[in-house]
Amino acid sequence: MAKSICFYFQVHQPFRIREHKLRYPPENHEYFKGVTPQSNEEIFDKVSQKCYLPTTKLLKELCEQYPNFHCAFSLSGVFVEQCERYTNLGSEVLECFQDLAKTGKVEYLAETYYHSLSFLYSKAEFARQIEMQRNLMIKYFDQKPTVFRNTELIYRDDLGEFIRLMGYKGVMAEGWATALPDDNPNLVRHAHSIELGDSDFKVTQAHKVSETIPDHLNILTKNYLLSDDIAFRFSQTTKSDLPLTADTFAQWVDESPGDTINLFMDFETFGEHQWEDTGIFEFLRHLPKACADRDIVFRTPSQTIDHFEAQHNYKATEFISWADAERDISAWLENDMQRNAFKEISRIENKLFAHLDSKNEAIQEVLADFRKLQTSDHLYYMSTKFWADGDVHTYFSPYENPYDAYINFMNTIHHLDWRVDLTLEQNN
Repeated sequence: MAKSICFYFQVHQPFRIREHKLRYPPENHEYFKGVTPQSNEEIFDKVSQKCYLPTTKLLKELCEQYPNFHCAFSLSGVFVEQCERYTNLGSEVLECFQDLAKTGKVEYLAETYYHSLSFLYSKAEFARQIEMQRNLMIKYFDQKPTVFRNTELIYRDDLGEFIRLMGYKGVMAEGWATALPDDNPNLVRHAHSIELGDSDFKVTQAHKVSETIPDHLNILTKNYLLSDDIAFRFSQTTKSDLPLTADTFAQWVDESPGDTINLFMDFETFGEHQWEDTGIFEFLRHLPKACADRDIVFRTPSQTIDHFEAQHNYKATEFISWADAERDISAWLENDMQRNAFKEISRIENKLFAHLDSKNEAIQEVLADFRKLQTSDHLYYMSTKFWADGDVHTYFSPYENPYDAYINFMNTIHHLDWRVDLTLEQNN
């Protein structure tokens, strides 16, 4: 049986928070405009020119040129909102992703609309955000996702069971040794079967993607070594195999034991994290041919699940993610600042819980701002990790230090808390 590659890309841009001074009554509800040193739209345009536009166009060429080339994306809802909102390049970027969908060779996955940690504090909000993002995929790409990918690949056994009960047939996860019985990420796995407690939020028919609940959930696990050879090590001058060629990489794939080599990475790898002058685009352009020469095909996540028989259990009794050296959730909840900010999110969600489905315009406006503050990036900016992991956090953060990130976030969320109380009082 031919070995295959499952190429999956995460596409997400947060609404970064502008500098916010705490004042009552509020003078300005625009939490996400005027970000220093660059506005959200300026960042979107920069990444669009360097990554989104050239890479989607190249992938479309590859889809048309190679019969066995397929790939997959998950697009956060806030990313799609930016495509809708930003008039300079947003519509062109969205159209490029639509063109990929029209090839019939690109799969769009489900995820949380706000790229949030909602499963950790509200399964009701978690289910709603998945439904919201799924509706966007139907609206723009005419696809109803059947495979789920959680924020930053965060996974635990109870999350997998929740997703199975929603009707999804598969989940993307990190190929971390603690969850793999044989330390081989290159096999389709079964999720470890558990029962949710009686106190857990119950999945309703409205939240289900399918009326038929699969007997088991399939797990596709990231081959982090080969993925990181592209995403992080592609242009490292200390690596003896540089410059990395498509032929060399295809050889590594061929020599890696198992059925499917799951290459999961940020889409910004192409052109933004690895600049054009590194040769990253030429590498991608030649990879399908190099793999075809070795009888290696590309499959989408759904095709991979349908093609290979699942083996063994993927057992995760603690949360696993694809972030940092620990592969846990410490990137977002390690220090007191992060945990305190997270508690504030949970506290305000409890206030709004009974109003999550409200049609009231004022409540919906507050909800939209609150949900943008749930985006996990805001907690990520507060990380105080050092050395290699700290370098990554610093690269992505718009703040000079994690303490500024915390102060600005808390000013903003306290301001929003005041608005929540006022809005609910006025609309009761």
